[in-house]
Amino acid sequence: MDIRLDGRSAIITGGSKGLGLAIAKEMAASGADVAVLARDPATLADAKGELQKVSKAKVAAISCDVSKMAPIQAAYDQVMKEFGKVDILVNNAGQSQAGPILQVTDEMWQADFDLKVFAALRLVRLCMPQMQERKWGRIINVLNIGAKAPGPRSVPTSVSRAAGLAITKVLAGEGAPHNVLCNALHVGIIVSDQIVRRHAREGANVSLDAFIAKAGEAVPLGRMGKAEEFAAVATFLCSEQAGYVTGASINVDGGRSPIW
Repeated sequence: MDIRLDGRSAIITGGSKGLGLAIAKEMAASGADVAVLARDPATLADAKGELQKVSKAKVAAISCDVSKMAPIQAAYDQVMKEFGKVDILVNNAGQSQAGPILQVTDEMWQADFDLKVFAALRLVRLCMPQMQERKWGRIINVLNIGAKAPGPRSVPTSVSRAAGLAITKVLAGEGAPHNVLCNALHVGIIVSDQIVRRHAREGANVSLDAFIAKAGEAVPLGRMGKAEEFAAVATFLCSEQAGYVTGASINVDGGRSPIW
């Protein structure tokens, strides 16, 4: 199966590294114009260079704090100026902030929801009307398996991700009459920049490779996933071949989640 996105244009938040960059590279390689949004200009510049190596399509790298409406609006306006439309929206920005519920302050709750929930909603409000008008659109919400099976000491991230799952189902129902498809992808343990940061915090004298191998032992498949594997699923869902898939909640976790 040859997955192509020629003629499509995509916005990917948190797209300068990790899963977001992997998705951006896969979509760009499949022919889509790709705009990656992130806060750090340096990582954005690196990301743009990597994307231009895999594709001759248009690439935009835009510095944007998606936790605030004004930067989102400015980034959207820039994408529209450069691409003329948005066919695909991947809400990927976020981090896994987690701890005991009694230790999470109002400010921590608000910051988490601003980054994950309100950022996605604001971008949907900007992008979805044009998708509906053209009768074609794809929205991917990147969540984690804690959205379905939250454990202790998992807030605020498990709660904001659960909200993202509910939003996905609402969007799927409202978008379906207009051929705007919305699906959720749930991350398990995947090798990414977050794992590198976790190794820095917890790895002690263990090498990164050994740390990754040890963490993978908890996964039924016996290993951590690759960002490229996750990106391939996201790209498929944004293709014509996945034209009958909407409202789905798909685990890309090597079988780790207790809930399907």
